[in-house]
Amino acid sequence: MSLRFLRLKMPKEIERLEELGKFHEAERLIKELLKRSQIRLEERDRFYFELMRLQVLRGEYSLNFNEALKKFKEEVPDITLDEFNELIRKGKIDCREIDGKTMFFKNFIYNFFKLNKDWKKRRVKREDPLREKARKALFKHQDRIVELTKDVGGYVSCAKFRIRHTIRIKASALSRGEEVKVWIPIPRRCELHPEVKIMAYHPVKPYIAHEEIPQRTAYFEADYNGKGDMTFWIEYEYVARAYYRRVKTDYVRPYDEESDIYIRYTSEQEPHIAFTPHLEELAREIVKGEDNPYLKAKRIFDWIVKNITYNLPYEYIVYDNIPEYVVRDRRGDCGMQALLFITLCRIAGIPARWQSGWYMNPIKPGMHDWGQFYVEPYGWMYADPSFAGSMPRERKDFYFGNIDGFRMAANNDIATQFDPPKRYFRSDPVDNQRGEVETEAGNLYYDKWDFEVEIHRYDMM
Repeated sequence: MSLRFLRLKMPKEIERLEELGKFHEAERLIKELLKRSQIRLEERDRFYFELMRLQVLRGEYSLNFNEALKKFKEEVPDITLDEFNELIRKGKIDCREIDGKTMFFKNFIYNFFKLNKDWKKRRVKREDPLREKARKALFKHQDRIVELTKDVGGYVSCAKFRIRHTIRIKASALSRGEEVKVWIPIPRRCELHPEVKIMAYHPVKPYIAHEEIPQRTAYFEADYNGKGDMTFWIEYEYVARAYYRRVKTDYVRPYDEESDIYIRYTSEQEPHIAFTPHLEELAREIVKGEDNPYLKAKRIFDWIVKNITYNLPYEYIVYDNIPEYVVRDRRGDCGMQALLFITLCRIAGIPARWQSGWYMNPIKPGMHDWGQFYVEPYGWMYADPSFAGSMPRERKDFYFGNIDGFRMAANNDIATQFDPPKRYFRSDPVDNQRGEVETEAGNLYYDKWDFEVEIHRYDMM
């Protein structure tokens, strides 16, 4: 699913209306432009995409003033109204005008405390009992990987997982008798997952995409019977491997620049892997004076870990160019940091690619994205800058070149079409971790359905 149409800028009047928060007026103008008889396919896609983006933004900015203040008081009970208004005036709280109302980003609390550490002393501390337990389990797991690979580096089998991924579509989003199509991400057979098995499913047998499809899914089709919410699920088992290698930089060889790997993975993939002047200048600055590809990649990795703060962004559909946003605002989540790493590596002549799915910590799993880079003679290695950024100093380098065994990798590319293909724009046009749903009438966005990923079994190997 190409997003190259995002290269097209919206007409200036629409940009102006959106900047002013006049979404209704912007939508009206876009719909008028879509009625023109002479409109190119790329323009049409761009306009329809913008209509969807505006709807998503409304959902992202879902809190009114009173709701936002109430949420903030739950974190800082002694904040005054004047203080809250002053934070808004200084731009420290993410809010904007939308059709005449001041609305607040649904995740503004998390981002505020990540970016304003001086406020933490006034925050009511809320301990997540699972977070520290999961972190300790990861550290123990890392140490085990290092020990297992001390004689011979490379891949090591860690565990077998059994996972159930459920999508539950709200009855209010469906009409009796209509066909519902669902795509649920499943593991690709790859170096991290040498064994993948489908174990069970509901309500019908799904079509399982080939194990090498870049964004692999189990695809369901079923008619809605009009009785309550509609549920789809799949259970799968897979072997999870970790990778750890002690690299001897003197062994690193030059690339064969005529190879398929080099040509493909040092190329642009617009709009989110684009060699813009700003990013080209940054890449040159970071790797200046270094010729070894492994050490160049390490410089890029270290720059991201040092300079980019983890935060919760809007849905990816909102962004025209994710790495440009990350560098400009010095913030981004795991996927955004991975995309910046990949883009800067490619600009610097280092083959790099995407990988994503889930971080399957048996105590507390979650969606996650990371990257890979290619070095001769070692092959594909791993880079997880956002995880490194959350690690204590002595553990940061674990995530350069290496990866833990708590992963489920469903994707090794961005913005690709599913098998079978999806007809309408995806809810997440870049990645696929939650899944996707559509009917004949159109895409069903995330607010129309819920999902759950459960670890049913975790057996250490």
